[in-house]
Amino acid sequence: MAEQLTALSIMQDAPVIPVIVLRDVNHAVSMAKALVAGGIRVLEVTLRTPQGLPCIEAIAKAVPEAIVGAGTVRNAADARAAASAGARFAVSPGYTTSVGDACREAGLPLLPGVATSSEIMQAQQDGFNELKFFPAVQAGGINMLKAWQGPFAEVRFCPTGGITPTNAPEFLALKNVVCVGGSWLVPTDTLERGDWEHITLLAREAAALARKD
Repeated sequence: MAEQLTALSIMQDAPVIPVIVLRDVNHAVSMAKALVAGGIRVLEVTLRTPQGLPCIEAIAKAVPEAIVGAGTVRNAADARAAASAGARFAVSPGYTTSVGDACREAGLPLLPGVATSSEIMQAQQDGFNELKFFPAVQAGGINMLKAWQGPFAEVRFCPTGGITPTNAPEFLALKNVVCVGGSWLVPTDTLERGDWEHITLLAREAAALARKD
């Protein structure tokens, strides 16, 4: 029986959630196995390409030890399609009540994207306290997250956008950050080469990043 997931448990699984853009379904399963081998099992496969949904479906069927979710969920139809493909959580670049409702109806824990205080308040009004800060670096980065610690002390964030292995530890040191999202774990050229050992190495390094308890 699949474990019961919440947005918080997804964020707590590892210090980094890889943000994955796939253009070839044939890469999906090997890539997922490589990430899991390195200690990263929560995988955000974005819906930025037509291959996103088929890749989610392939990973859900062939790599049960992975927790595969859909990123770039922008509307209710995306949420329903992601759930049908086997996604176990959803991540959105922004937030609307219709996306929140659709994810609840589909049984998908959601990490809603926010970039302003008003968006945080809207997400909280709809019952979401675990949020994706996107685009993190461009929208104020560490200083913005520190500023939010006062008025939104109960909110926990997954900053995504501009996060690198170099600045990730600075974000993870903040008390309101549980994990970060990063695309560096699955470089395009590495995918194209099929260098799964390198992806496992990147995953192992990411899984070892320290974060605040």
